[in-house]
Amino acid sequence: MRKQFSVFYFLLLLGLGVTSCKEDKVAPSTNPTETPQQIPLGTIVGFPEDFEAATKYGYTVDTVILGSGKWILDDALIGNSTDDRKNGYKSARLRGTGKITMNFAVPKGAATVTVQHARYGNDPESEWELWVSQNGGSFVKAGETVKATSNALQTATFTLNLAGTVKFEIRKISGGTARLNIDDFTFNGYGLAGDTTGTYTGPKPGGSTDTPLPTDNLHIGMGNPSNATNSTANFTNYLMQKNEYDLSYHRDRGIPNWVSWHLDRTWIGSVQRQDDFRADNTLPAGWYQVNQSSYTSSGFDRGHNCPSADRTSTTAVNSATFLMTNMIPQAPNNNQKTWADLENYTRSLVYGGNEIYLIMGSYGEGGIGSKGGLTKTINNGKVTVPSQVWKVLVILPEGNGDANRVDSNTRIIAVNTPNVNSIGQNWGAYRTSVDAIEAATGYNLLSNLPASVQSVIEAKIDNGPTN
Repeated sequence: MRKQFSVFYFLLLLGLGVTSCKEDKVAPSTNPTETPQQIPLGTIVGFPEDFEAATKYGYTVDTVILGSGKWILDDALIGNSTDDRKNGYKSARLRGTGKITMNFAVPKGAATVTVQHARYGNDPESEWELWVSQNGGSFVKAGETVKATSNALQTATFTLNLAGTVKFEIRKISGGTARLNIDDFTFNGYGLAGDTTGTYTGPKPGGSTDTPLPTDNLHIGMGNPSNATNSTANFTNYLMQKNEYDLSYHRDRGIPNWVSWHLDRTWIGSVQRQDDFRADNTLPAGWYQVNQSSYTSSGFDRGHNCPSADRTSTTAVNSATFLMTNMIPQAPNNNQKTWADLENYTRSLVYGGNEIYLIMGSYGEGGIGSKGGLTKTINNGKVTVPSQVWKVLVILPEGNGDANRVDSNTRIIAVNTPNVNSIGQNWGAYRTSVDAIEAATGYNLLSNLPASVQSVIEAKIDNGPTN
């Protein structure tokens, strides 16, 4: 599936090579073999890059998929706190000598570049620079050093008049503890007279009056079921947004309330299952972190919500599904048979040309694992064993404007199973309605859809094929 954008004479090339970012101050080494791959006009998001399309909580170097393409963030994250200066909901936040680097190239050069910048919160001022590469690897400084002196966004403009393929990097050079916000990175092409970059003009999520944001492919594109927030005060319904999925976490149960993700063919590749179960160190400080051995000898599997096999495009993407915040104690037969069959069927729909929005969750207390007998908690009471495990699938042909394409004929699959080892393998026998799951959980699962559509599709019980 692709997003639709207004693009005039703009063709974006996605670099095949990944230039490694390190914490030192030297430019990335030259990679003469890096050759951009041509992407058809209008098939990917253009500029301005507003940093809204991805989530990155930590400062550790990592690659994220943003609206314009892949960027490497080193000693930098995507900030959405009240102290982050931003247009819309998010901006990049750099600390120390952090940098953000385009991991793709644009072919028509750049006449001018503009960047919004500000001090983070009440931090001291920072200095930063724009660097440019025209050979796919090594960077040189472009223009003058910029000083962020205000805690309100200011515009820095660079006149470059560079022809040919270019890619950019922003470097915070002042070091220290002061943090820097960067937002709305954009440029005008140099290749043709009047050549400009594209701007998204689609619908705004949730009726927002802020900067228009893309709504296709968002993991909670069908809605935030429990109105989860990323406030630590909301510890029973704490929102965590990752590149691979979004979730609501319950600190005291030690499991997610729900996990939501978008699935299409771009997420599925040939990467092997990583099996690197581990604690999620992005949980707030002081919260107990369930770890890879917390379920040992409990009689329950470490059951994925977002499945490993739904995320096989890269090693990092697959590895992200093994965070324990994506797990619940799941009866082995429930996990390995009933849910595995549903997951396999789901991916067969994707191979058939569909994209799917999925929400999986659990509720209640007490399941029956391989040891028999009702178990309410494991890990010395730190992890609750749910009594029910459910999932909702919204199935659409590949396309654009997803929420607008859901109608009364859209296939919705809702499944609710008891978390017991004696469960039958046929997931179709456990189909129910979205309304029934909402009644049991108190959630509003498809809140981004019009009420008239919800009232019809949420009342239905699917009777379609199961394999």
